[in-house]
Amino acid sequence: WIIVSYLIQQEDSQSSLLLTSIMTLHCWSVVTMCLLMTGVAPSLSLEASSGGGVTRRNALLRPPMTTVTAALLASAGNQARAAESPATSTTLSDGSIFPLASFGLQVYEDATAYKLTLMALECGYRNFFASVLAGNQKGFAQAVRDSGIPRDQLYICGSVVSNRVSGYDAARKATQKGCLSNLQAFGAGNIDYLDQIMLDYPGPDAASIQGQWSAFQEMHDQKVVKSLSVSNFSPAQLDAVLQDERMTVKPVVNQLPYSVAYHPPNPTYNIEENAKRGVLVQAWAPLGYSLGG
Repeated sequence: WIIVSYLIQQEDSQSSLLLTSIMTLHCWSVVTMCLLMTGVAPSLSLEASSGGGVTRRNALLRPPMTTVTAALLASAGNQARAAESPATSTTLSDGSIFPLASFGLQVYEDATAYKLTLMALECGYRNFFASVLAGNQKGFAQAVRDSGIPRDQLYICGSVVSNRVSGYDAARKATQKGCLSNLQAFGAGNIDYLDQIMLDYPGPDAASIQGQWSAFQEMHDQKVVKSLSVSNFSPAQLDAVLQDERMTVKPVVNQLPYSVAYHPPNPTYNIEENAKRGVLVQAWAPLGYSLGG
């Protein structure tokens, strides 16, 4: 990653070519890992979300680097099919097609996000996670616009962070504000809808989580996002959404801090618990760098 960080700063064609080659190899290494992994990763507890433990923001604040996320196969059946015929995508519970290798942006300025997004597109990435925590959604969106790749060939996910308020109404209002902020930032690249929006952390209690989800469902009803997802949710926190009688749209992905070097004593528990609820677990640091692996 020291080499990658250095190459990002260079402008000559040889450095760009080398960086593109590294990113291409990285992309296919993640796809290969997705097909081989049996699902190893811990859920981030509510306590870890609010202080201590691993948080996405802390991970993103490591030195500038390219990072990817990769969906973990949720069942033995999916893994068996992947072994027979290597797949590059899976079908989520709402019927949408989800590319397995995803390019996630780190914390760096818009100009760097612009450059790396164009390189990722050239390497073949089509699934992008542009977190609000990275602070460079505009640079990403402008790169998508300038790439000339048709919008319907891309899978774009944004995120909302609204876990610092309590109560249904306050959480709903804060999440609505976050949804609007995403649309404004992506609008810099003429992106007028998202394939997925992710609730980055759960609120402090069930009522707050349900308020957050209400705002997400409004965004879905307005047809500016196709699928809804969460991150760092425990099974109990998922149930706060799924068991709410006001729930009309289910989460399809739960992004958790798993990697080949970071997993709990019972590695399959959360994979299985999410699968029971129709939710695919996705690793937001599958190769382990930002988790210390």
